[in-house]
Amino acid sequence: MKLSKLKLTDFRNFKNKLINFGDKITIVIGDNAKGKTNILEAINLLATGKSFHARVEEEMIRYSKEIARVKGRVFEGEERTDLEVTLTRGEITVGENPKKTEKVAKKKLKVNGAGKRLVDFSGILKTVLFGPWHLDLVTESPSLRRDFLDDVLSQVDREYKRASLSYSKGLRRRNKILYFIREEEASRSQLAFWDKLLIKNGDYISSKRAEFIDYVNATPDFNGQDFSLEYDKSAISEARLEQYKEEEVAAATTLVGPHRDDLIFMLKKGKSKARLPAGRDLSRYGSRGEQRMGVLWLKLAELEFIKQRTEQNPVLLLDDIFSELDHEHRDIVMDVVKNQQTIITTADPHFVKNLKSIEIVKL
Repeated sequence: MKLSKLKLTDFRNFKNKLINFGDKITIVIGDNAKGKTNILEAINLLATGKSFHARVEEEMIRYSKEIARVKGRVFEGEERTDLEVTLTRGEITVGENPKKTEKVAKKKLKVNGAGKRLVDFSGILKTVLFGPWHLDLVTESPSLRRDFLDDVLSQVDREYKRASLSYSKGLRRRNKILYFIREEEASRSQLAFWDKLLIKNGDYISSKRAEFIDYVNATPDFNGQDFSLEYDKSAISEARLEQYKEEEVAAATTLVGPHRDDLIFMLKKGKSKARLPAGRDLSRYGSRGEQRMGVLWLKLAELEFIKQRTEQNPVLLLDDIFSELDHEHRDIVMDVVKNQQTIITTADPHFVKNLKSIEIVKL
């Protein structure tokens, strides 16, 4: 899979920007605040239909503008696909009168000019993204780790995408009913349909997450350090919903299911001299260096997982990560970048000076 070009119009800090990418490695060089990460955000938007950075999607629209567009041209062999995402603030000016506006969709997705739903759009362009913020996967909120699992699995499994969307909608509806039950404005019988929907989709989500985690755990790591992931699974079933029925009404929240899942990064060995458990939770007992290596191990496993499941090479996106890695682990990444199309951003060309046959984009 190759991304041949990217066109940005009023996206973030770019008024108009056209970028052509090399078949193998493209280096995007620029000082801080020049928009390097914005370019990767735009590519990821074409891959997933959503931002990895924005709190609300309209943040991606250039200041004072009404519409932003991101277009990309993708090749799989000789087959060409044109992807487009249009973002608005929910209304646009009609004609020359600034007071005359029209309500429009905040996001439109197109494939070869035809409108598509998110479930049909995401995953056409496959990417693996690695940036400094991914180090937070070890230590920060479980929601980050669940989002990571969803992003990976949605790229390789259409049914997982559908199940995730259905589960999220059903969860919101079920929580509203729990609230109305607590306020004595609804009966418990109204939960029956949503219970079945959540159990059906939740079982599928959990099974696919477990498959991915098993794949990662079978992936070799570095220097015999023996990383692993523990799946802290929140199973959903009629019995568990019954078990927590009173607590759920009191909290007006569904308390079991994959929306409560978590991942724990573990390390059985390592270079620490401290007296620590044989199986160490990296979030509590890992050094910052070990946490970096755990995330690098996970990201390389993600890359291979997508290759295996789709028989396509995803585009590897590396956002200024070399300053976060020591020399030995930079070399590991350098070996990997040659195996598929890779787009690297950096403020310091020194880190990539030994790469050959590369395209350079200067901002």
